[in-house]
Amino acid sequence: MNFALILFLLTAGTGIFWFADILYFRKKRQAAFAAAVTALDARLAGAPAQLKNDDRDREVERLSRELRTPPSWLEFPASFFPVIAAVFALRSFVVEPFKIPSGSMIPTLLIGDFILVNKFTYGIRLPVLNKKIIDVGSPQRGDVMVFRYPPDPSVDYIKRVVGLPGDRVAYQNKRLTVNGVDVPTRSEPDFLHRDRAAYSNQFTETSGSRAYRVLNDADAPAYIMSAAAFPHRDNCLYNNAGVICTVPPGHFFLMGDNRDNSLDSRFWGFVPEENIVGRAFGIWMNWSGGFRFDLSRVGGFE
Repeated sequence: MNFALILFLLTAGTGIFWFADILYFRKKRQAAFAAAVTALDARLAGAPAQLKNDDRDREVERLSRELRTPPSWLEFPASFFPVIAAVFALRSFVVEPFKIPSGSMIPTLLIGDFILVNKFTYGIRLPVLNKKIIDVGSPQRGDVMVFRYPPDPSVDYIKRVVGLPGDRVAYQNKRLTVNGVDVPTRSEPDFLHRDRAAYSNQFTETSGSRAYRVLNDADAPAYIMSAAAFPHRDNCLYNNAGVICTVPPGHFFLMGDNRDNSLDSRFWGFVPEENIVGRAFGIWMNWSGGFRFDLSRVGGFE
């Protein structure tokens, strides 16, 4: 479901009623009300002053309700337009909420996290079309980015940027290097997956100005199984130790923090610049089902 398109259509539809009322129907109602008041004053011209004033006030109030109130077929959709338009503008140009459906970004993001995504960090884009019209900035190594999944752009994905255009990214024997330089890594205590009572090796990785935790599983193979035939695949070399890729211009290489449990650029290729949605920057709620809300998850993350 393309929610952005649905919201755009709702905004456009209710906007038609709202503008039609402002530009035409409201003026028509005002004119009818003014004509009715003029006719009323003419009828009451010869009546005693007290009676005329009382009758006029009651009749003007009745005429106002009858002639100035828009019909329900117009009032109902027009009344929703300001709210829907505000939500559409906020979601399209400022911030958009997403829910994390999988564990590919553990331990940074957990299943059930509701996150906020900055929509203007990487440039102002046209809603629905997602075409950049104002260049503000570009992704940096270490950013957590939401993007349209290249094999199916109707689906939104979230991963971490590890390679920029022109970078040579190597993930060999579960160690990440960029342009021949090892990405600094520090061992941390093992991470416990409470849902399956299993442990993963945990590390703090520093990319650019960001330090974040990543996981890998000692018993998982280093080589990449079932890589797709994606655009620019000839920029990548697959071997028993993993993969080495040169990121083409206008593209990015992204990986999940849960390295052995993430379907990412190693498998389906590079993310084109036009697929970018925005930079994830905060968790505003975690809901794991039922009535389980984890308030400790609320806040920013690297």
